Amino acid sequence: MRLRLLLATLLLTSFVAAHGAYPEKPIRFIIPSAAGGSPDVLMRILTAELSNRLGVPFVIINKPGANFVIGTMDIVNAPPDGYTLGYGNIVSLAINYGLLPKVPYEVEKDLTLISNCVRVFNLLAVNNDVPVASVKELIDYARKNPDKLVMASGGNGTTGHLGGELFKAMTGTSMLHVPYRGSAQAINDVISGEAQVIFDNLSSITPFAKAGRVRPLGVSGARRSPLFPDTPTIAEAGVPGYQTIAWGGIIGPANLPPEIVEKLHREIVSALQSPAVRKRFAELDTDPDGSTPREFLDLTRRERPRWAEVIKRSGAKLD
Repeated sequence: MRLRLLLATLLLTSFVAAHGAYPEKPIRFIIPSAAGGSPDVLMRILTAELSNRLGVPFVIINKPGANFVIGTMDIVNAPPDGYTLGYGNIVSLAINYGLLPKVPYEVEKDLTLISNCVRVFNLLAVNNDVPVASVKELIDYARKNPDKLVMASGGNGTTGHLGGELFKAMTGTSMLHVPYRGSAQAINDVISGEAQVIFDNLSSITPFAKAGRVRPLGVSGARRSPLFPDTPTIAEAGVPGYQTIAWGGIIGPANLPPEIVEKLHREIVSALQSPAVRKRFAELDTDPDGSTPREFLDLTRRERPRWAEVIKRSGAKLD
């Protein structure tokens, strides 16, 4: 009897060890946008903390293109073993369904949503040579000079693009939209004067606005940013009802084992609550989330019709 109990204990211990070993090797982490943009900046902060907690490196792979579709399809096609994860956001999980004629993946069927991690506002900013110092002055100038201003964005379908289209629709202005392969390129061209206007995530444009390389005019959220306390929200600056919020989190391929999803979610929540991550996110005026997989899925379902309506209302199209 003692021998049988000992064997049973050893077998149980071996089983638990085998199934509790994840992760045992580096995790590929796919970001479906260019290096230097908001997703890249925020996920590098978060995965650095996750790496410390899980004891394995996260290998960041930037795969921009086709409105986040190329990188997202890499996640879709990965083995469901927890060693390929990635970033899913408002574009890949919601906006694309109202903007693209066909999306080659279904969120519910082809992906595992683990946790929404961040929420961030956009900043409306202009090149320093544009003769405006407020949202109202920008509206007046754009009305008097239709299509003279070039509005840069980090890509088609981003909240920078659609936030700009919504702004134009709500103010009766016309600006030429030019999409770039990521926020970094778009911001650089606004700084140089190749473009004049941009709506971009605070997490990517803040350093340039703080350094005086672009002029901040308004924040896209319902409250002012503590990073720019003297900069009004776009709504209070003359466009009542205007608001956009970007969000994004960690996803994997379909059929990830529940125990892996549970472990990842637990560690993501802990990482988001860590002093190191909270400090860096606060410096970028980014709100940590940490939603459950179900809450993340429900978020995508709510946001799809909302952004489809924004696209319809603004007349946004792929440029």
